[in-house]
Amino acid sequence: MNSSEMLGRIHPVILCGGSGTRLWPVSRQSFPKQFSKLVGEESLFQATARRLSGEMFAAPVIVTSAEFRFVVRDQLALIGITPAAVLIEPSPRNTAPAVLAATLWLEQHQPGALVLVAPSDHLMPDPASFRAIAAAASRRAAAGGIVTFGITPTAPETGYGYLELASPAAAGEAAPLRRFVEKPDLGAAETMMASGRHLWNAGIFLFRSDVMCRAFASLAPELVPPVTQAVDAAKLDLTFLRLAADAWDNVKSISIDYAIMEKAQDLWAVPYGSGWTDLGGWAAIWSEGASAGDGVVQTGNVLALDCRDSLLRSEDDGLQLVGIGLDGIVAIAMPDAVLVARKSDAQRVKDAVEALKERKVPQATSFRSDRRPWGWFETLATGERFKVKRIVVLPGAALSLQSHRFRAEHWIVVEGTARVTVGETVSLVGENQSVYIPLGARHRLENPGESPMVLIEVQTGSYFGEDDIIRYEDVYARQ
Repeated sequence: MNSSEMLGRIHPVILCGGSGTRLWPVSRQSFPKQFSKLVGEESLFQATARRLSGEMFAAPVIVTSAEFRFVVRDQLALIGITPAAVLIEPSPRNTAPAVLAATLWLEQHQPGALVLVAPSDHLMPDPASFRAIAAAASRRAAAGGIVTFGITPTAPETGYGYLELASPAAAGEAAPLRRFVEKPDLGAAETMMASGRHLWNAGIFLFRSDVMCRAFASLAPELVPPVTQAVDAAKLDLTFLRLAADAWDNVKSISIDYAIMEKAQDLWAVPYGSGWTDLGGWAAIWSEGASAGDGVVQTGNVLALDCRDSLLRSEDDGLQLVGIGLDGIVAIAMPDAVLVARKSDAQRVKDAVEALKERKVPQATSFRSDRRPWGWFETLATGERFKVKRIVVLPGAALSLQSHRFRAEHWIVVEGTARVTVGETVSLVGENQSVYIPLGARHRLENPGESPMVLIEVQTGSYFGEDDIIRYEDVYARQ
């Protein structure tokens, strides 16, 4: 029995942060790219979790923010994966504190565990190949080395950092890692690609939990006390583990590369060449779908006439996108925002998002539809004294028992049956029936059925903000 088998399965740690700017308007701060179906029928997060599952992997540890905890829960449930833990960061602190928190948690529950850290927003079309590489690399990690996975370059890319190997290595072979290289200019990238000793840095790492804990104690000791306190004082919130905010406030924001990897000893790199992209912009999405011929990639309700090398994408069933004579263009149409840019300028999307934020444009960070742990709602119309929403409540789900100070509500059920509480009265409201919620009344909406329930809500009053909610009971433990 080798040392890897003695240690048991690999424990994935999946990092779910990100601001969602480079793939705007499909990806936004309120729902970044890892949770969107950008390529295929699953989100990037789901594809990552599925790739890191099976006999050789234990249940994953997820590190995310409070805003995304229910998205993580629901998307994992859809693919039949139950996490070992979902750690909630009180605020973003980059990758080093996130990795340390997950590693400390694992070391407490499985001392000396093999840990594989991976971002949640990368596309790897050949999961079996990656699992084979990870299995081979686990032997080096089990022996005490820290292994990083590098991507065999296919072009002199200037948008990635690089790994310099001590000597060339074949796919799946671990080679000593000489150093990390910052994002280069084009000339340096061409030289590195020709050398055969450089790989793109994918930000994927494999190590023993005790080895990484010692590395932090030696190389980034200032992080250890506050992160340890945050883990030790973490509070269970439903099925989530909230890291202690008071301790987390004292944690320095720094990447795992700067804190540990660029200074650690016994570092190894494993080349991986079976397809990878971080989908860092719309040009990358186009590359994934482009084929021989005119190079036009179409998604949704799209008509392309005499177009070449372009990406046309409609994100709404009722929205028709038409392109005529386009060449090298990205056109993304959503109900509340449209992006049109030269493909060569696609990386400037993040600059546009920043400009929209400065103008306080809501589409910069959020969607017209808003997801909740019980389902979602979409704003259909707004006036000075009214707001109209479509509300979808998942089977068995319930909104909080609540009241409003500034608005009354009218509910019209259009699909399914609602169980409605108003004051002390509980009633079932079926399709084509309605109910009135007076201002100040305690009320609750539930879906007792086995299919989604849909209603139209008309709010009337003087203020319609989501902060005009006084909660009395909530199965999701929201404040």
